[in-house]
Amino acid sequence: MSAKAISGKVTVVGAGFYGSTTALRLAEYNIFETVVLTDILEGKPEGLALDMNQSRSIEGFETKIIGATTTADGAGYEATANSDVVVITAGLPRKPGMSRMDLIGVNAGIVRGVAENIAKHSPNAVIIVVSNPLDEMTALTQLATNFPKNRVMGQAGMLDTARFTNFVAEKLGVAVGSVKTLTLGSHGDTMVPVPSRCTVDGKQLSELLSQAEIDELVDRTRNGGAEVVALLKTGSAYYAPSAAAARMAKAVIEDSGAVMPVCAWVDGDYGISGVYLGVEAEIGRTGVKKVVETKLTDSELAGLKEAAEAVRAKQADVQTL
Repeated sequence: MSAKAISGKVTVVGAGFYGSTTALRLAEYNIFETVVLTDILEGKPEGLALDMNQSRSIEGFETKIIGATTTADGAGYEATANSDVVVITAGLPRKPGMSRMDLIGVNAGIVRGVAENIAKHSPNAVIIVVSNPLDEMTALTQLATNFPKNRVMGQAGMLDTARFTNFVAEKLGVAVGSVKTLTLGSHGDTMVPVPSRCTVDGKQLSELLSQAEIDELVDRTRNGGAEVVALLKTGSAYYAPSAAAARMAKAVIEDSGAVMPVCAWVDGDYGISGVYLGVEAEIGRTGVKKVVETKLTDSELAGLKEAAEAVRAKQADVQTL
């Protein structure tokens, strides 16, 4: 059997736990020719890349990992040139007691600088933003790059849905593969879980759990990140978030057309216009190929519209950051 062709280049900006784990997951897929990992801490991305490359023969992948130290003035970004996909993880993680919104000021400056440098070196890239506060940083990245909106998306719904799925599976003591859930809206307080689309082995979740039990799992999902942050005490979640971001990058490079819950530009879908919001979308080489409208109950749709307005107000603020 001939080895499968590997091609394309993906850059992960930020070599913290989230970025480095994402880079390794992408390399282990063995579908990209090159994974570039960057950071402003001198030597850190190079050291991690060296370590990861030494695992290639053990794990059986050929993808080459390159580490590059970058500076705020744009030095070092030439290593990322002509990337097909860029995952932006740069910025500070939350500390216990902090909300995602508490990070907006400091992370806006970091993300804007990164976005401008990426646009300069990889003008045709699809960008996946994971920096918090997610919806606002996605909007800011699109403004800073001036890329078509379909080529900038954020990772949130994939992670929130995965958390919801895990909590349901644990609550019912069933295989995680038998559970299907969905969350839309924003990443945070205005997250909109969609119980009408949640099933276990094809059975409606509402047939298996009481409304109170579902509400409890929804609440735990909404606070899923904070729960991890509180336990870790330093830093925030990265195993599940990196898996979500890596799967999105994989869908882009393979032009798979996979339908995933992501933070995408919504313009007319669900009667909502002109805002980045968590919706289901078809993902491929052009980024978001189209938003996929799913049937929602009246209360779920009301929740989504409410989330859109909450996010819209904050996204208007990022233009000045």
